[in-house]
Amino acid sequence: MYGSTTGNTENVANQLAELLNADVFDASTKPTEAINKYDNLILGTSTWGAGDLQDNWEDFIEELKNTNLKGKTVALFGLGDACSNGDTFVGGMAQLYSTVKDLNCKIVGSVDIESYEFEESDAVVDGKFIGLALDEESQGDLSEERINKWVEQISKELK
Repeated sequence: MYGSTTGNTENVANQLAELLNADVFDASTKPTEAINKYDNLILGTSTWGAGDLQDNWEDFIEELKNTNLKGKTVALFGLGDACSNGDTFVGGMAQLYSTVKDLNCKIVGSVDIESYEFEESDAVVDGKFIGLALDEESQGDLSEERINKWVEQISKELK
């Protein structure tokens, strides 16, 4: 499930779906039934402004908060611009994390920060990104490798 304004997050969601043989849902459609139907969820968002959540997620986040995620496995991915917004890099993903972390689900897919160049991120917990962080603007040449590595990792962590 993704929220995308410029299409970059949608493109990544479709790449992940193809690699994982998964279904894709746009957060703008408020896919509550899909959340209830699946045991594994991958939630992705772009980041806007000073670490803000993408608009479609803003409209759907309250419904997500009221959804039963007990027993589900959740992986997160986020897009941001580490050069222009290096102090709030992938802040939208951090907001998704803040929403789901207390909903009795298992969160998987943390990523080491070593290969990234950014100033600061709320999406770093215990020295790792809470999910896959991508920068299509400044580090787009690294995205395919990061996506493939992450898919290999979470394939082992998903139910």
